[in-house]
Amino acid sequence: MIKKFILLAFIAFSSVAMVGQTTVTGTVTDAKTGETIPGANIKIARKAVGTTTDFDGQFVFNVSDNPPFTLEISVLGFHLEKVEITKNNQKVIVNLIENETSLDEIVVSASRTPERVMESPVTIERMDSRAIKNTSSPSFYDGLENLKGVDVNTNSLTFKSVNTRGFATFSNTRFMQLVDGMDNSSPALNFALGNLLGMSELDVKTVELLPGASSALYGANAFNGIMFMTSKSPFEDQGISVSLKGGVTSQEAAGNNEFYDFNIRMAYAFSNKFAAKATLSYLEGEDWHATDYRNTDGDEYISGDRSDPNYNGVNVYGDVASNDFGGAIGKVSRTGYNENDLMDYGVKSVKFGSSLNYRPFGDDRLEVIWNTKVGVGTTQYLGGQKYSIKNFLLEQHKLEFKGKNFFVRGYVTSEDAGDSYNTLFAGLNINRSWSSDQNWFTEYAGAYLGSVPGVTASSHEAARAFADRNRFLPGSAEFNNAFNEVTSNPDLISGAKFRDQTKLYHADANYNFQDVIDFAEIQVGGSYRRYSLNSFGNIFTDTDGPIKYDEYGVYTQAQKKFLEEDRLKVTASIRYDKAQNFDGNFSPRVSFAYAGGENKNQNFRASFQTGFRNPTTQDQYIGLDVGNAILVGGVEDNIDRYTTTFTDAAGVNYRLTGRDAYENSYTVASGGTVKAEVDFVKPEKVTAFEVGYRGLIPVNESNLTVDLSLYYNQYEDFIANKNVIVPYNAAGGFKVFQLYTNSDADINSYGATIGLNTKILKGFNLGLNYTYAKFDFDQASDPDFEAGFNTPEHKVKLQFGKTDLFKNFGFNVNARWQDEYRWESSFLDGTMKARTVLDAQVNYSVPSMKSVFKLGGANLTGQEYLGATGVGAIGSQYYISWTINN
Repeated sequence: MIKKFILLAFIAFSSVAMVGQTTVTGTVTDAKTGETIPGANIKIARKAVGTTTDFDGQFVFNVSDNPPFTLEISVLGFHLEKVEITKNNQKVIVNLIENETSLDEIVVSASRTPERVMESPVTIERMDSRAIKNTSSPSFYDGLENLKGVDVNTNSLTFKSVNTRGFATFSNTRFMQLVDGMDNSSPALNFALGNLLGMSELDVKTVELLPGASSALYGANAFNGIMFMTSKSPFEDQGISVSLKGGVTSQEAAGNNEFYDFNIRMAYAFSNKFAAKATLSYLEGEDWHATDYRNTDGDEYISGDRSDPNYNGVNVYGDVASNDFGGAIGKVSRTGYNENDLMDYGVKSVKFGSSLNYRPFGDDRLEVIWNTKVGVGTTQYLGGQKYSIKNFLLEQHKLEFKGKNFFVRGYVTSEDAGDSYNTLFAGLNINRSWSSDQNWFTEYAGAYLGSVPGVTASSHEAARAFADRNRFLPGSAEFNNAFNEVTSNPDLISGAKFRDQTKLYHADANYNFQDVIDFAEIQVGGSYRRYSLNSFGNIFTDTDGPIKYDEYGVYTQAQKKFLEEDRLKVTASIRYDKAQNFDGNFSPRVSFAYAGGENKNQNFRASFQTGFRNPTTQDQYIGLDVGNAILVGGVEDNIDRYTTTFTDAAGVNYRLTGRDAYENSYTVASGGTVKAEVDFVKPEKVTAFEVGYRGLIPVNESNLTVDLSLYYNQYEDFIANKNVIVPYNAAGGFKVFQLYTNSDADINSYGATIGLNTKILKGFNLGLNYTYAKFDFDQASDPDFEAGFNTPEHKVKLQFGKTDLFKNFGFNVNARWQDEYRWESSFLDGTMKARTVLDAQVNYSVPSMKSVFKLGGANLTGQEYLGATGVGAIGSQYYISWTINN
């Protein structure tokens, strides 16, 4: 028995030993300097089997494959090299050539096919893990603001909105954000909540950003631009990585507050066929406090403070309840609550991601991926009102089949608003819980007119004190009880809770015929999307159950190279999209890219592109009474879904519908005497023209990279809101409705960007870019329309640093300047002052620990600034991090 066991053990051991039957050893060096390169990836072509070089740039690779086979050697910032292995125990020396510039990096998004940035037919910006290591910003997402032509608007410490080429808002429905091919936007809100529920920094492989219209390939809402975040593959990037980051935010209103950011990524390839990964991120801190108590009237700042009887502070809620008594009293508003009385400024983000990857043939001919992303976050969002986004849940689940020339994927996105609430209604209804508006104003008027003994007549201060005598004071038990009751009640007549469980179902596919058709590279693809709106009547007109509607699109693209050495590349594409509530739409695109110069390093490009934006879920199906107006979505399917009933002062009951608003309403400007003509909402369109140049210009011993672009956009059917008066009796009673439609305004925008990058002083990186943005708008064509360009005319960004100032030590400095600009929104309009922001970091690598330590700060000058009206002033942020890549 023992002999049999020994024999079996020997056979098993021999079998294991025979697995690693081919051994390859070697050294990887920098072709220019001759220095060895640690951490270079060594793998068999088209397989997941691989290893990395050690601290001395050497490797020993044992594989089961028999020669001949091909090794691929790669590392970020260098050209990939291939080596043929023809025998066992072969020794190789591999010299990697460093990319001359970032223009040598490979991108996919511009044409849905791999190509160098230099060859891209349209403007594109890119960030990879090497750039993330060097960014001076507290996170990679914040670092996007240093890219040419990119704006990042700060709503919160954890909610930032990326935009390009104007018309920025926090609810940025004109810009698309894809994470591993999945639209990362909230299904109900139709915009991405920054990276609050996005990707872990440790899992980011690349970020590619296309400014401008991209609907020809990517469909609706790729209107102002589109951003692609691609994660690392568990086949290609294995091991355990951990990042610990902590620091302090500093703001005059909030003081100094600590924040923490923890990330972990685990990935392992169990074989050539199966791999898996998981990521977990946790962030916690204190948000920027919003303490702008300036007075407002409508959507503008006005003079005055809380002594104004009709005071309406920016970050004060409940004081929008106002009454015009006329005569000696005049206009009076209720006493509101400060935002910091109604909102907990603690922010939190928990993100989990996982994927199971299966390659049935053991290579990249076919890969099946199951991907799950779940995020729970607490932040703040400023739209038409300020929202406390609390315990908001967003989850996505994707099944994808992909190969060298195709992909087919489907995913579902679902959300739950959690404990989120609207601070406007919180303030209003906490006030109403201790005294109705009618009672409060009656008491105020009586006290002012001398009807209350012991209260000084004709004194607004005394009248307010009397009417407020039973007011719940912030922090009191009565206030806390009322706050909890109001914020847990989704009925906005008496509550403030934001309730939503909307879902989105999406499928898309693409096939590239490059291995079938020779004369040109031809691709075809399509997509299908279904919305299931489910706010329980809290936002949408879905009191009787979820509202479901569909969208679909198909496209094709052909790309062909002409002239000697394929110097001219022509790309043409067209897409057809059809949404359930709108007519079909064609989106064509044509581009030309010419590679001049001896080494094809002088690239000229020109493109004609179109884009369109479908009205959002709220544009179509909102049905919400916000007090000063009733919001009704602008599709025919919605107008009979909305009904409101109310009782006037005489006790008479009335009923109005959305159809009344669209068919029997009058203009606000006429005071209700001129009939309003309001069309149903339809898609917004843009036609874009762009020319550009990318190239290398020799300067002394280094090259100057130049990236220049100029664009001109023409907009049609700009989606807009219009207020109308809807009468409900012959005595002059009316309600104000806000309807969703399109503007007849003539709107054009144009601009230019130029980026310059080079090395100076023996290896220091120096980058400078400038962005010019302007728009033309004929106000006379639509006097009541606000375009909301919300973009500075001039921006300048500077970068200076060196990744190897001395061994294992690097640094980077970023400075940004922009001039003042006008911010227009449904919350409040105002002028944002010019600002200069300075960020910097130093980093030190410890190869023996596989670690990088980083110390940095954002807005180091300490000059606080507002990015928009109604948000907290942005202070300084200081951080230290320790990243371990194993």
